[in-house]
Amino acid sequence: MSPFTGSAGRTEQWEHLRVTEDDGVVTVTLDRPEKLNALTFEAYADLRDLIAELARTGGTRALVLAGAGRGFCSGGDVDEIIGATLAMDTARLLDFNRMTGQVVRALREAPFPVVAAVHGVAAGAGAVLALAADFRVADHSARFAFLFTRVGLSGGDMGAAYLLPRVVGLGHATRLLMLGDAVRAAEAERIGLLSELADEGRADETAAALARRLAAGPALAYAQTKALLTAELDMPLAAAVEMDAATQALLMNSADYAEFHAAFTAKRPPAWQGR
Repeated sequence: MSPFTGSAGRTEQWEHLRVTEDDGVVTVTLDRPEKLNALTFEAYADLRDLIAELARTGGTRALVLAGAGRGFCSGGDVDEIIGATLAMDTARLLDFNRMTGQVVRALREAPFPVVAAVHGVAAGAGAVLALAADFRVADHSARFAFLFTRVGLSGGDMGAAYLLPRVVGLGHATRLLMLGDAVRAAEAERIGLLSELADEGRADETAAALARRLAAGPALAYAQTKALLTAELDMPLAAAVEMDAATQALLMNSADYAEFHAAFTAKRPPAWQGR
């Protein structure tokens, strides 16, 4: 994470999202419960800008992405997005689709773990937002549906065709992206889409507990692990092993590595500093 920032300060109020912070855990709640948290152009842009700002300003040790009301996120708003895109030319459509992809890139490239807390529907773009998180915690009410072909578009939207095969395998990804069928929580856990299946009604609580655990841990080690998981997806083994070696050499000079040894010697828990 770079310590160098521009003149813009941290945004205190986000119009299209509910943002809270507690001891290094930032919770971002999609907050249109009357529309099952359907995304608008502005909500996409706020997500893109918020995650980039959190990464730039520092202090965030874990992020929880949640949805208010009866579901996580029903995807793009049919009236406000699909209706509007029918009137756009190709250049404008490319700008929009690049923006949605920038949200996914921001989630994957953020230097802190992201936990998606899913209950009820996670459809279309909502399913991809959950997919882009590092951890997906869902209760038994959750159902995931990658609906893009159902509206006549490619299933490879927002990086889904890149990420999903790497999470659940090519066979399951082909079925989910081509057919757009809903996958309920039990099957999502079986195929590896979930990190943890929570008790009914406790997805948010379980995700928050995981985020607190991550926030209390070695932030620098987590950030580098996440970066390597993403960077090495398409590397040959020799390049991946070399990147691992360079990363470990740098981290062996970190304050956290020295702190582990001091804590182990003193028989106490480490006081991680994230540097």
